[in-house]
Amino acid sequence: MTDPAGTAPGSGATPASATTPAAANTPPAGAGFLPGPGTGAPPAATDLAVPVAGHKVLTGPDGAFHRIGELPARTDWLPVGTLDGVPAWTAAVTDPEALPGSWRSWRRLAATTPEPLAVLAGRALAVVGFRRTHRWCGACRAELTDVPGESARRCPECGLTVFLPLSVAVLVAITRPGPAGRPDELLLVRHAYGPTELWALVAGFVEAGETLEGAARREVGEEVGLTLDRVAYFGSQPWALSGPGTLLAGFTAIVADPAAEPVVDRRELTEARWFPLDALPVELPPAYSISRWLVDAVAAGS
Repeated sequence: MTDPAGTAPGSGATPASATTPAAANTPPAGAGFLPGPGTGAPPAATDLAVPVAGHKVLTGPDGAFHRIGELPARTDWLPVGTLDGVPAWTAAVTDPEALPGSWRSWRRLAATTPEPLAVLAGRALAVVGFRRTHRWCGACRAELTDVPGESARRCPECGLTVFLPLSVAVLVAITRPGPAGRPDELLLVRHAYGPTELWALVAGFVEAGETLEGAARREVGEEVGLTLDRVAYFGSQPWALSGPGTLLAGFTAIVADPAAEPVVDRRELTEARWFPLDALPVELPPAYSISRWLVDAVAAGS
């Protein structure tokens, strides 16, 4: 299955330093982004504005978001949540050249700004994309309307309600023990598409009716032919590069048979190799990705 984390983040430069989940995925005290459908009140001039044009969002020169009052007036603002308690809004823009500031991809924001800003931008992309792709009822073809207080759209004719979709994918950092019984090597793979130069983790999307742990075991079995032991949850990260509404869930695991060697499927992967934890390659996922956090945590023995 397509790897949501190994393909998308690799287009950026290979990071020279590591970023741990505690440092990168936890906002400072009092800070943070909370998604939400809004309260029904109109936007205020001091609220945050995150316009979307295609797959990019508008920021100021310093990477911060504009205030509603700093941009031309419009009536189609959509609520996306709050950042540090300040309401944030988004809107689909068809004339990006008319607005002041810089249009940035989510990858660029994630690599250069604090994590809460990247999460807010990803939410804005998801909300705008949801409105664009869910205009009509899939059952009776009537035009959908917004559901007050919900991240959803509803058909006024047949009552069909469609919620903002969420796709969940798993990543697995697989280790095998050395002579002393402690994790000594990490399995890394290269993909047949995307940034093929990167060494990444086995990953894939969760199927309906499947647990996260079950998906981790299935993906590893399908892509490298290994079975796992001690599958443990590590953390999660919203990930806009694989499409709006993607959530990555990271796991660590130990290979069940230390003598087993990976066998790649040659369809999604081109190579899989065990690397000593003290001699990992430099071609790793970028520092802002949970894939890198997993690699760094395993290498540090945490």
